[in-house]
Amino acid sequence: MFDQIFTNKTSSATLNAALKRIYNNKSELLLVLDRPDIPLHNNGAENAIREYVKKRKISGSTRSESGRKCRDTFTSLKKTCRKLGVSFWQYLKDRIENTRLIPDLSDLIRQHALNPG
Repeated sequence: MFDQIFTNKTSSATLNAALKRIYNNKSELLLVLDRPDIPLHNNGAENAIREYVKKRKISGSTRSESGRKCRDTFTSLKKTCRKLGVSFWQYLKDRIENTRLIPDLSDLIRQHALNPG
């Protein structure tokens, strides 16, 4: 059915080009049928960078490479904590005070991967 739809020729050159482009990407587009775990959208990736983009627009970016690395690291930690249901500020406080009441994020990620839900 896919081949029948996307190999049709129409009177529109623009539509024909779009149909050909879709047909040429058939294997990638239908991969989800073999791998239902693949998301049908890229919202996760979009959301992951949204906070960074907003800060960059407001502040005009960072002044140094060190500042960029710092910002990226803290943004990544904050996002990871949020995904794992851990308070970012409590996590930072736990690490600064060296109380180690909150497990390492890597351990929490492993636990989450083994027990999703």
